[in-house]
Parts: sequence; structure tokens; C-alpha cells
Amino acid sequence: MDLNLRKAILANVSGNNEDQIEATILDAIQSGEEKMLPGLGVLFEVLWKEAPEDERQQMLSYMAQGVQ
Repeated sequence: MDLNLRKAILANVSGNNEDQIEATILDAIQSGEEKMLPGLGVLFEVLWKEAPEDERQQMLSYMAQGVQ
């Protein structure tokens, strides 16, 4: 079976508006379930690809502060 998790996750959120995407993110974080981590990773990948360089640097700064 050829399961492309990235494509499946993107298909699952395709067409969602900002409120729906926020709800998905909050649900994943609040549930604390590790099975939600790949979905968050795919959403982060989309964010990273769409963000301009200065916003990428800001995200890196936030992450570095958050893991200290």
C-alpha cells in the first residue's frame, strides 16, 4: 500500500478557512496526541514555504526561545 501521508493531510485540510485551520492546530496541541504531530509538521511546512525570509527568521527566533 502506497500511503503518502503528506498528501493525505493536505487533502484533509484542503479548502479549510482560517478558523478551521486554527481549530485543527489548537485541537492537535491541546490533545497532546503524538499521532497529530505529522499533521502539524505538514502545516508548518506549508507555512514555511509561504513565508517571506524575514518571517522565517522570526519563526526561528520564536522556536529557539521556546526550546530554551
